[in-house]
Amino acid sequence: QVQLVESGGGLVQAGGSLRLSCASSGRTFSTYTLAWFRQAPGKEREFVIGISWSGTVSYTDSVKGRFTIARDTGKNTVYLQMNSLKPEDTAVYYCAADPARRIGTPLRDIPYNWWGQGTQVTVSS
Repeated sequence: QVQLVESGGGLVQAGGSLRLSCASSGRTFSTYTLAWFRQAPGKEREFVIGISWSGTVSYTDSVKGRFTIARDTGKNTVYLQMNSLKPEDTAVYYCAADPARRIGTPLRDIPYNWWGQGTQVTVSS
């Protein structure tokens, strides 16, 4: 069983930045597809950004140009760098991992095997 542990959430003013981290216990971390999702109060969980096992990055339009994802295989950690934060980015952010080397499945549609516990991000206006 792989464990994912997120950290780095907090309160930030609009226009500010945060970097979330997600540490994995998996031994083959470098081959996982990794993603970040978020869930705002009263809303469904939504895909934010992901990086496939082959390095392809996909993101939702609302974070284009503001959020980036990076994998550090040496630390078994995936990062979500969030810049120019907006109040509508307020949510609980979850990282997810999938061990299968899928081809042709959009990252947002993958049935991720493992999920972290989530970290709260609050952006004040």
